[in-house]
Amino acid sequence: MRAIVHHVKVQDDGTITLPALGAAGGSTVEVIILVPENEEAFGDLLKVSESSTGFWDNPIDDEVWNDA
Repeated sequence: MRAIVHHVKVQDDGTITLPALGAAGGSTVEVIILVPENEEAFGDLLKVSESSTGFWDNPIDDEVWNDA
């Protein structure tokens, strides 16, 4: 089994078109469609999560977790 990811735009009529998958005709495939409910609701949180990893550079925390 292998994962194939395609990013496609939804057409005006609400449909999408996928390119050929390279699977044999008659094969069964699973299609999972992720639709953001409200991209703006998580935009700030996403920016914060990507902006800095300095929070995780904490020698005291490292020492505690290394001994856990």
